[in-house]
Amino acid sequence: MSHGLTGSRETAATSGEGHAIVSHGLTKRFRSGQVAVDALDLVVPRGSVFGFLGPNGSGKTTTIRMLLGLVRPTGGGCEVLGRPMPEALSSVLPKVGAVVEGPAFYPYLTGEANLRRYDAADPTADPRTARRRVAAALDRVGLGAAAEKRYKAYSLGMRQRLALAAALLRPRELLVLDEPTNGLDPQGTREVRALIKDIAADGTTVFVSSHLLSEVEQMCTDLAVMRTGRLVAQGPLGDLLSRRAPRIRVETPHVAQAASVLGHLGLTGLRTEETEVTADLGDLLPERVNAALVGDGVAVRGFAVQRPSLEEVFVDLTGEGFDVDG
Repeated sequence: MSHGLTGSRETAATSGEGHAIVSHGLTKRFRSGQVAVDALDLVVPRGSVFGFLGPNGSGKTTTIRMLLGLVRPTGGGCEVLGRPMPEALSSVLPKVGAVVEGPAFYPYLTGEANLRRYDAADPTADPRTARRRVAAALDRVGLGAAAEKRYKAYSLGMRQRLALAAALLRPRELLVLDEPTNGLDPQGTREVRALIKDIAADGTTVFVSSHLLSEVEQMCTDLAVMRTGRLVAQGPLGDLLSRRAPRIRVETPHVAQAASVLGHLGLTGLRTEETEVTADLGDLLPERVNAALVGDGVAVRGFAVQRPSLEEVFVDLTGEGFDVDG
C-alpha cells in the first residue's frame, strides 16, 4: 500500500500539460516470477527536478526502462510527455534525453569526436549543423575547453558531464538520469549537481534516479520513494519532510527541570543527556517553549530547532535506511 502524498490512482490517472510522466498500475513481472515493479502509480510534474529514490534492487532501473520503452510492462501503463509508451516511442524519444547505467565512449577519441559519433547516429539530425550542435552541447556542460582532450584523460566528473552533453545534443523536454553521481568524488558530484540545476532552470524536467539521499535532498523539488518494487511515498520534497515533526534541542545545566517543563507542555519523544534535552516540537512555536523554560527558571544556554532530514523521513516510512553519503 502506498503512503504517497499524491499516490492515488485518481491522481495518477490524470495526465497532460502539468505532468511529464504519469504511470498507472505499472507492473513488471519476470518469467522467474519475481515482481520487479508492482502496480506503480507515479506522477512527475513538468519543470520539476524529480528524485526517484530506493535502495539497489527496489525497481528503479526497471521502471526507467519501461518509461523509455526499452522493456514492456506486464501490467498497467504509462504516459511520457502526454503520450502512451511504448506506442508513441518514435514521437516521444526525440524529446527525451537519457543517461542510463553509465556513459559509453571511445577512450582514444576526443570529447568532441565522441559527440560527433553520437550525433551522426541520430537519423533526424541535420549533418550540416552537427558541429554547431556538438559545440553548444559541450559549452552547456562546461567542457568547451576540453573538447580536444581524449576521453581517457577525462576525470569521472568530466565523463559524466560528457554523457549529459550527449543527452543534450538537441533540445529536450525531459532528461532521465540513472545514478548520475554514482562513483564520483565530491568535486565531480558538485559539478553534476550544479549542472542538473542549470538544466532544470531552463525549463527541462529532470528525472533523477538515485540511492543517495543527501544528493537528492540538495537538488530535487519532488520525489518518489520505492521499496521492493512498490511506491511507498511521493510528492513535493517539502511536503514529505513536513510529515515528521521538527525536534528542539535545549542545552542547560538543569536537565531534569527542563525535561519536566517540556513534558508539561505536551512535547513527546523526550531524550536527556548530561547537559542536553531533546524533544519533538509538534505544533508548538519554539519561542513559546523557550519562554516556558526561562519562566520556570531553567538556565537555557543553547536552543535550536532541528529540521528532519530525508533519511529520517525515509526510515519513518519504510523502517529501514540505505546509502546516505555513498
